[in-house]
Amino acid sequence: MNTLVDASVWSLALRRRPDNLAAEEREIVEVWAGLVREDSVAIIGVIRQEVLSGVRRRADFDQLRERLAGFRDVRLDTGDYVRAAEFLNERRTHGISGTAIDMLICAAAHRHSLSIFTTEGDFANYATWLCTCLQ
Repeated sequence: MNTLVDASVWSLALRRRPDNLAAEEREIVEVWAGLVREDSVAIIGVIRQEVLSGVRRRADFDQLRERLAGFRDVRLDTGDYVRAAEFLNERRTHGISGTAIDMLICAAAHRHSLSIFTTEGDFANYATWLCTCLQ
């Protein structure tokens, strides 16, 4: 495992119908599928929760839960939550917003030396900021 996949990518790959995807989104799903084939995909509990949240039909929820069950969780410990809070506090000190969940994803990726695969542009900003604050 070397890539922590964010909920935005899991949702494209597992929740959206392939015929409803734009060309760019199909490319993202193809990259995700390649990572899956290489057994390079990581997930954490909060991302699993985000992907499963908002599924209206129980049968769809159960099917999605089963599809996600094949992916191993990166285990988090207390230090990851503390580090995420530090990241969030540091960002806010500099007037930069971020969410607790995003900072937890960053903390997990940092500790486990994982890259983050996401469609959310905020993570590019987080990466730039984290690289400077962790030096």
